[in-house]
Amino acid sequence: MDHLELIKKPVKAEIAEFENHFKSKIDSNIPLLNIITNYIIRRKGKQIRPLLVFLSAKLVGDINKSTYSAATLIELLHSSTLLHDDVVDESYERRNHFSINAIWKSKVAVLVGDYFLSSGMHGGCD
Repeated sequence: MDHLELIKKPVKAEIAEFENHFKSKIDSNIPLLNIITNYIIRRKGKQIRPLLVFLSAKLVGDINKSTYSAATLIELLHSSTLLHDDVVDESYERRNHFSINAIWKSKVAVLVGDYFLSSGMHGGCD
């Protein structure tokens, strides 16, 4: 077991539930947007930020609905900055895969980043 898996162990179930919560917050009735968000979700990173939210919450009390909202907000904000940064840097690769702007061009990447940002500020937190 690597170090990160060891750190995740106390909140493993919560992280699994978080993934469902996160996905539900970015679901849309716009087919292209769903294709892009699914592409992003399939290439997720280590989710360090949500992990820290869950570990901190468990350290001082219980994990509750607000914890999931906070973890979702921070992950949406982080993801939006990555999308925008790839456009600014003209980066066509992220985590050894094509970036959103490489596949769907800069305008789409910026709009998806804006969608993540607005979802975090509005609908990401219940």
